[in-house]
Amino acid sequence: MITALYLAHLNPVTNAHVEIISELKKEADIVKVMPVVFKDDYREINSKSFPFNFETRKKMLMSVFEDSIQITDDYAFFAPFKKYLPPLIRSRSWKLKKQILRGVEGDFFSYTGDKAEGYMLKMYRLKPKLGERKSLSASSVKEKLFDAALGKETTWKEDVPESIVKIIEEEWTTVEKFANMEDRTTRVVGMKFPKEGYSK
Repeated sequence: MITALYLAHLNPVTNAHVEIISELKKEADIVKVMPVVFKDDYREINSKSFPFNFETRKKMLMSVFEDSIQITDDYAFFAPFKKYLPPLIRSRSWKLKKQILRGVEGDFFSYTGDKAEGYMLKMYRLKPKLGERKSLSASSVKEKLFDAALGKETTWKEDVPESIVKIIEEEWTTVEKFANMEDRTTRVVGMKFPKEGYSK
């Protein structure tokens, strides 16, 4: 029994993510997809970089894959986020590894298209398999969404599956909310964290 672990922002789920998960399904018996979550106690923190909450991203994934994949919120950081850094030294970062491997039995590997992330996954002995980085990024799709919310013509609907187009349209107030906001995100050791909750 081989499990593929896919840790990603998935904000939003794009055609590139669907392609990656479809490839993983051919290589593993179980595909466990973990959209990253940032929490302050039980409240999820969202920002311009992370506009869609976990439940919305789960709905996006389910609309394409139904129950053929496992979707969990085990890739969750709890405020204050700075306590996970520096990685490998802080006990919280090892606790995160335990969360990620919760319920995983038998052999496994983790997937990433990012070399720096692959190095970190290797340090945590999460057996990374480095894939080819897709040309379509969620960041570029997100920018198109925000531009569309501000009244510009964009092609964002071409970048996500039809079922996800409907979900994003249902969540359009979220897109509008963050379109005019400053991006309150900080980047540390190649990772993005919301500023809210970073130093709580």
